[in-house]
Order: sequence, then C-alpha cells, then structure tokens
Amino acid sequence: MTKQHEQPGSRAALTRFAWLSIAASVITIALKSGAYLLTNSVGFLSDAVESLVNLVAGIMALVMLTIAARPPDESHAFGHSKAEYFSSTTEGILILVAAGGIISTAVQRFLNPQPLEQLGIGLIVSAAASVVNFAASRTLLAAGKRENSITLEADAHHLMTDVWTSVGVITAMGIVALTGWQVLDPVVAVVVGLNIVWTAYQLLRRSVAGLMDASLPDAEQKVIEAVMSKYRGRGVAFHALRTRQSAARRFVSVHVLVPGAWTVHDAHHVAEDFEGDIRKELPDAIIHTHLEPVDDEISMHDVNEN
Repeated sequence: MTKQHEQPGSRAALTRFAWLSIAASVITIALKSGAYLLTNSVGFLSDAVESLVNLVAGIMALVMLTIAARPPDESHAFGHSKAEYFSSTTEGILILVAAGGIISTAVQRFLNPQPLEQLGIGLIVSAAASVVNFAASRTLLAAGKRENSITLEADAHHLMTDVWTSVGVITAMGIVALTGWQVLDPVVAVVVGLNIVWTAYQLLRRSVAGLMDASLPDAEQKVIEAVMSKYRGRGVAFHALRTRQSAARRFVSVHVLVPGAWTVHDAHHVAEDFEGDIRKELPDAIIHTHLEPVDDEISMHDVNEN
C-alpha cells in the first residue's frame, strides 16, 4: 500500500523567497562595493565578493526550486524534489570558492600593506548591507524550516554567513580606525574566510547525505518507533523498516504483520490508521506498507534476503 500526502504549500510558491535572496544580494553588492571603493579595505572587498557569490547562489536556488516544484511524470515518478540538493551543493562549492578568494587576497594584502581611507563612511555603508542580509536570512530560514526546503535553508545560512563576515569586518575596521593597526584588515579577512569554509563543509555534508538517500534523522526515527509501539499493543508486528529523506519529502517503507485470523478488511483499516498516524507526526511523508500474516514464518523474511 502506498499513500502520498500533498504538501501543505506549493513548492512553486517558494520561488518568491529566492527572488528575495537575489534582491538582497544585489543591494548588498552595491553597498559593499561602495564601502571598498571608499576605504580600499581588503576586508570590505572580501565582503563584497561573498555577496557576489550570494547572488549567483540565489539565482541557482531560483532555478532549482522551479524544477523541484514540477509534478511527478513518467520519467520521475517520485517528483523532482532532489533538484534542491543540486542547489545546496552548488552553494557549498561557491562558498568554498569565495573563502579561498578572500584568504588569498588577505594574504597578499598582509604581505603588501596599503593605507585605508574614509573608514567611518565605509563602516556605515557596510552596516546597512548587514541589516539587509540579516532580514533576508531570517525570512528565508523561517520559510525553509516551515516548508522543509534545504534550498531555502542553504540560502539563509549563506546570507547569515555573509552577516557574520560583515560583523567581523566592521569590528576590525572599527579597531583600525581607532588604533591605526592596519594589519587587522587582512587578519580578520583570513579568520572570516576560515569560518566560511566550515559553513561550506556543513552544507555539503548535508547535501551529499540527501543525494545518497540517507535515513531520516534519529529524532524522526524515534517518532516512527513510538507509533509502531502503540500498534504492537494491538497484536501488530513490524519489520523491514526503511526510511529516506529527499529534500522536502520523507519516505517510509515497512512490513506490517497482523494476526492471520484477521479479515483483509480489518487488516487494511489497521494499516490505513498506522499510515495516518505516521503522517500526522511526519507531514509530507510518502508511506509504503506491506501487509503479512504474523503467524506465517516466511513473513519475517526480508524481501532482499535470499
């Protein structure tokens, strides 16, 4: 038996959040580029470069969300939701590229120091860009968690990384303005770059896990076990439980073993109730159940066993 529950919101509607990310990136690129031109700070330059990467990532997210929203077809019976993983993987790679560029530029500036100018105005402009990114990031993260979209979550974390980059740069530039310690400019850029590398690693690890059909998280596995425990008290047994995550979709497959004396009607209703209870706890789940008699010894043989 296979049941699919319609997702609460249209995946196509999520593209408006990708447009929000693109708009925020365009604004911040303009502001941070202005801060760099005013100050000649490699810290502000690194900040602007990361916003450029954000723009490319936002466009990628828009394309992938559009593909993921397509309904199932003959060639993709389970839909196109995995397209979101290509977006998050691309974002992770772009973050790594940005981090490499930032660190490389910072090292060059450290070896060849240059004077900084008009730091006060640059700090104000960069702070304004950070406010824009922070607001966009929180909006995307809330939508990503609500709709279980790894693309939106990746974009949100990407923008939030940009915010922390800006905070670090602004702090360092403030110290430089007060103390004249211009060596802090490239040093903080390197630190920010290393932090971005860690963010990229986390994002890529999650994306690869999704592409490799990793099982549902432990917390969700425990939810399924709790529901099965309730039915065990009614004489039902289970085996061959398999789960996987595909972007916004969860897949649960399990054999449901019922007493042989039960009628097909009764067994079917129990399976329906079980699927409904799982779906209440895990919205958007696609559930596959296979009914078997509990008192038949071959019922406990896994379908993949010889």
